[in-house]
Amino acid sequence: MNMSVVGKSVKRVDTLGKVTGLARYAGDLSLPGMLHAKIKRSNIAHASIKQIDVSKARALPGVKAVLTHQDVPRVLHYGSPHPRSASVTKDQYILDNKVRYWGEGVAAVAAISEEIAEEALDLIEVEYEKLPAAFTVEQALCPDAPLIHDTSPGGNLVMDPVIVTRGDIERGFAEADLIIEGEFKGGRPTPAYMEPNVCLCQWDGNGKLTVWISTQAPFMVRGVIAEVLGLPLNNVRVLVDHMGGGFGAKQDLFQNEFLCVLLARESKRPVRMELSRKETFLSGRSRHPVHVWLKQGFKKDGTITARQALLTFNSGAYGSHAPGVTGVSTASLTSLYRCENVHLEGRAVYTNTPIAGAFRGYGCVQSYYPLDIQMDEAAERLGIDPAELKLRNAVRGDDIAPSGHAVTGHGLEDCIRRGMAEVKWSEVRAQAHETSGAIRYGWGMGCEMHGSSAYPGIKEQGNAIVKMNEDGTVTLVTGTTGLGTGAHTALAQIVAEELGVKFEDVGVVHGDTDVTPWDIGAFASHTTFMGGRAAQMAAAEVKKQLLERAAERLEAAPGDLDIADGMISVKGVPGYQISVREAIAPRLGLPAAHLVGTASYHPTKSYSFAAHFVQVKVDTKTGQIEVVKVVPVHEIGRTIHPVAAAGQIEGGIQQGIGHTLTEDYVIDTTDGHSLNPSFVDYKMPLSMDMPPIHTIIIETAPNPGGPFGAKGIAEDPIIAIGPAIANAVYHAIGVRFHHYPITPEQVLDGLRKKNEAAPRPGIAA
Repeated sequence: MNMSVVGKSVKRVDTLGKVTGLARYAGDLSLPGMLHAKIKRSNIAHASIKQIDVSKARALPGVKAVLTHQDVPRVLHYGSPHPRSASVTKDQYILDNKVRYWGEGVAAVAAISEEIAEEALDLIEVEYEKLPAAFTVEQALCPDAPLIHDTSPGGNLVMDPVIVTRGDIERGFAEADLIIEGEFKGGRPTPAYMEPNVCLCQWDGNGKLTVWISTQAPFMVRGVIAEVLGLPLNNVRVLVDHMGGGFGAKQDLFQNEFLCVLLARESKRPVRMELSRKETFLSGRSRHPVHVWLKQGFKKDGTITARQALLTFNSGAYGSHAPGVTGVSTASLTSLYRCENVHLEGRAVYTNTPIAGAFRGYGCVQSYYPLDIQMDEAAERLGIDPAELKLRNAVRGDDIAPSGHAVTGHGLEDCIRRGMAEVKWSEVRAQAHETSGAIRYGWGMGCEMHGSSAYPGIKEQGNAIVKMNEDGTVTLVTGTTGLGTGAHTALAQIVAEELGVKFEDVGVVHGDTDVTPWDIGAFASHTTFMGGRAAQMAAAEVKKQLLERAAERLEAAPGDLDIADGMISVKGVPGYQISVREAIAPRLGLPAAHLVGTASYHPTKSYSFAAHFVQVKVDTKTGQIEVVKVVPVHEIGRTIHPVAAAGQIEGGIQQGIGHTLTEDYVIDTTDGHSLNPSFVDYKMPLSMDMPPIHTIIIETAPNPGGPFGAKGIAEDPIIAIGPAIANAVYHAIGVRFHHYPITPEQVLDGLRKKNEAAPRPGIAA
C-alpha cells in the first residue's frame, strides 16, 4: 500500500516550541499569589507516629498552610490512576499515622517561598514509636515477620499468588533429555526521567480545581482525585501540555499531588510543588527487584518440553502496580519460546523499602532476562547454536501469546534471521575472543515480545474527534498524552493519511480533560496502536462526509472519488478535480460544511517482536564491561514515523545497558535508608558511553487492528538488550551471570572462581 504521509519522518508538531524554549512544562508555570510546597519526610523506615507538633511551623512568618495526617481525608486510594483495574492495589492514605519506608511523607507545608517552606519543615517535631522492619523479601516472608499492612489478608503478600498452568508439567519433564534449573536476581533501577514530578494546583471561587501536572494519565488523575476528595468529575480539570519523560512511573499518583491539591484548598491560593531529584528517588517508583527460580526441560533436538518457575517481586512499602507486574511477568513465561507444559507462580511481597511501580518493559524485563539466559545455557549443553535454538522455539502464527491470544505472523523468527544475517552470526561467534593481553570480545543475542496494550488485564479504550475547518485544514482532538516521544506527530500523520490531506494541514489539540475525549493514559505501548486507530476511524468518518459533499460538485458517486495531497479527483478522469478547501467552502449563501467525526476503539492484543545482537569487550584485569556494538532488529507492523521509532529503540537500549551494567538504587538493609538517591552515585550511561547502534526495523507481521497495521514500539527495546549483554559476556570470558546489574567486581570474582575451578596442568580434573 503506497503511503504519502505514514512512513515518512516528518517534522514533529512540537519541534518549534521545544527548540525555542517556548514549550511550557508544568514546572515552568507560575500564577499570581502562588505558594511553594514542601514535604516533611520520615527518617525511619517503620514506625507509628505518636505525635506531630506543627505549632512552630504554623507560626513562622510566610507559612500559609500546614497539613498532617489529622488534616487530610482518611480515604484509602490507589497508588496508580487505574482505580478500577485489577492490576493495582488500594492500600495508601494521603498521609497516615504510620510510616512504612525511609523517606515517606509525614507532613506538608505551603509558604510564600521555597526557603521558608524548607525552614518550616525543620520546625515540625515528630515523635515516632519504632517498629520492627523487614527490608528484604526473605525477612518479610518469615513466619514472625512484622506486618507492614495490618489489613493485608496474606501477611506481607501484596495479593494472592498468580498461578499459570498449561499442559502436564510432570509429563513434560519426564520427556526431557536435559533439565536445567537456576536462580536469577534483578536489581532496583529507577526511571530517572529528566523532569521531576511537579504539579501546580488552583481552586476557583466556584469550587473547581485545576491541576497542571506531569503525568502519563491525566484522566485517571482526575478520576482518583475526584474519588478521594468526593468531587464530581466536572469540578476537576487536569492539564498536561509537555512532559519530560515518564517511562511508566508517572502512571502513579504520588503523595505530592494530593498534598498540593489540599494545601491549595487550605490556603485558598495557588500552590506549586516540585520534587527534588533526591525526592524522586525517595518517593518515586523503581522497577520491582525480583528473584526468579526457573527450570526447563529440553529434548536433544532443542524442543522445550516443560517450563516451571517461581517469581518473587519486592513491591516495597505499598502495592502500586505489583499485581499487574506480577501477572504480566508470570504470564510472559508462557511464551516467547513455545512450551506446551508450564507451571508458573508469581508473588509480590511488601517490604519496608521505597515503592516499586510501573516501568518501561512492565514485568517482561524481569521474566525474559532469565528465560533468554537459560536458553543460551541449554544451547551449550545440547551442542546447538543459541540463536538456532531460539529460532527453533520462537513463537509464530497461531501459537498462544501471554495474553491468551494467538500470535500473528512470524515476527520473532524474522527478527532473529535478519539479525543473524546482518552481523554474520556464525562467523562472529567462531572468532577468537582474545585480541591482546587482558581484553576479550564476545557476541550474544536476546529476544523479546511485548503487547501493544494492557488487554486483557485492563479493558482499554481509545477515543478521538476529528473536525474539518472551513479552509480545509483539520483538527484532531485527542486525550492521548505525549511523554516527549512525538506521539501526537504520529497521530497527525495517521489522520492526514486517512483523509488524503497534507500533514501540515492537521493540527492536534490535547492535554485538557475539560476539552478532549477521555483517554486511559500513555502506557503499554498502545498510544499509536489504540489512540492512532481511534484517530484513523474518526478521520474516516470525516472523509466519508467530505466525499459525499464533493460528489455533488464533481457530479460523481462518492465511491468514485479519491483524495490525495488535498485534492479530490474522479477516478480515471485526469484533471477533473477540486481541492478539499473548495469542497468544504461555503456556497450559495450557505455556511461552510460542518464535518466532524468521532470514534472509540477497544483493542484486544497485538505483539511486537525484537532480537538484539550485541558485541561486548571485557577487560579481565579491571572487570570493566563495554558494549561495543548493538544491532537491534524490531518488527513493529507498520512504521508511522521512522526516526521517532528508531529513537525509541535507541533510547530503550541506553536504559537497558544501564540496567544491565551500572544502575541499581541501593537500600541499606540494616535501617532502610537510601544509599544513592542522586545522579552522583546512581550511575546511568551517558551519551559518550553509548556504542554504535545499527537499528533495523522490519514490517513483516502487521496487525489489522492497528492504524495501517502499526503496532507498539516504546517498551520493547529495554527488554532484549539485557540478556543479549549477559550472553555476550559469557561468550567473551566463559563466566555466566544470573543477575543485573553485572558489576566489575563481580566480573573479577567470577573470573577468580573460574580459574580456581579449572584443572591444573598435570593434575587430573
